Amino acid sequence: MIQAQRLSGGRLHLSHGPIDVILRAWGEPGAVHTAEATATALFPSILPGLAAELAQLRRRMAERPRVTHPIAERMLAACAPFAPIFITPMAAVAGAVADALLDAMRAAAPLDRAYVNNGGDIAVHVAPGQSLAVGLADDPTRLALQGALTVTSGSGIEGVATSGRHGRSFSLGIADAVTVIARNAASADAAATLIANAVDCDGVAVRRAPARSLDPDSDLGDRLVTIDVGPLTAVQRDQALDAGLARAEAFRAAGHIIGAALRLDGAFRTTGLPALSSP
Repeated sequence: MIQAQRLSGGRLHLSHGPIDVILRAWGEPGAVHTAEATATALFPSILPGLAAELAQLRRRMAERPRVTHPIAERMLAACAPFAPIFITPMAAVAGAVADALLDAMRAAAPLDRAYVNNGGDIAVHVAPGQSLAVGLADDPTRLALQGALTVTSGSGIEGVATSGRHGRSFSLGIADAVTVIARNAASADAAATLIANAVDCDGVAVRRAPARSLDPDSDLGDRLVTIDVGPLTAVQRDQALDAGLARAEAFRAAGHIIGAALRLDGAFRTTGLPALSSP
């Protein structure tokens, strides 16, 4: 069932199956109304369109999946730079949906600022002279914030995504959360997934299970995903974070992301991340 609900603070909630979006736009009232109406009109077609491509979207990028839906094409484009590592287009689905809705809103009307938050994967737009604060999660289990990232038009940041073992999707690693900033939400989504997978080390008491045993339709198949993590020593924690940071810095050096923040067991690593304001 498709739901559209007005929330406090000028936000709009759109929900359809697994797609759960909260968006907001700032600007002239007429422009905001047009942008919201455009997103609302586009929204019902997204889930059926992606469902029709699902068999291809669950294939590894190395298998060269073939799709025709515009959002599915965004997913492939976001994952293509990471293809030497195991990844399927599904790693970018939430971010790609957010990007598509925001692009439609911007095409429909001039906006000062806007965001589309699809379950924590966020597409953002900031016009010249404007800014937008985006909170970065510290402890996802408590909804605590590490701080706020200020996005400006000159920052190049148009996507923020978070992944980890506490998220909606399965993770191969042990990160509590990995947040990535990038030039679009789909790329941030894919990169956050892969960096979170890399946060791992030997000797940790981790309970894992085949993804297919938890969700028969998972694109991860029989790969082992993290269910629970036992107590970590400081050495184990640092080794796992360093492994994830190395991947994040490689992605940054290649131009795939702008920056990342990694969190595990109370410790924090960053690369390329602007200064945060207090939460």
